[in-house]
Amino acid sequence: MKARHALAASAAALWLVAGAARAAVEVSEAWARATMPGQKVAGVYMQLRADGAARLIGVRSGAARAAEVHEMSHAGGVMKMRKVEALDLPAGKAVKLEPGGFHVMLFDIGKPLKPGERVPLTLIVEQAGKRVEVPVSAEVRPLL
Repeated sequence: MKARHALAASAAALWLVAGAARAAVEVSEAWARATMPGQKVAGVYMQLRADGAARLIGVRSGAARAAEVHEMSHAGGVMKMRKVEALDLPAGKAVKLEPGGFHVMLFDIGKPLKPGERVPLTLIVEQAGKRVEVPVSAEVRPLL
């Protein structure tokens, strides 16, 4: 009887540790626009929703040499883009990464992104004092 209780307690502890190490961030509508031959940069867009306060602090992709979170803004009739060190993900609120706003930039892509392909990404999220990785697969959509 004691062995069963100890086993159940151990299983419950492992479940809690595993749950704590996993960011509860839901990713939806992840997509990238197809690129032209020779084009070395691409944008990736998605919607993020965290179950608890979190921050997007980085991104990686096997499709590019480097990936960064950027923000596009308009100031005085001039469009500006800058790297964002961290993007807040308020609990329960949808945060959109979209053209003309926050987005992921891929630099030095290895090959053109073609419609129907998938772009692998890993979001680095900080939540409850822990860094966790969230895998994403973005659909490549045709050029408009």
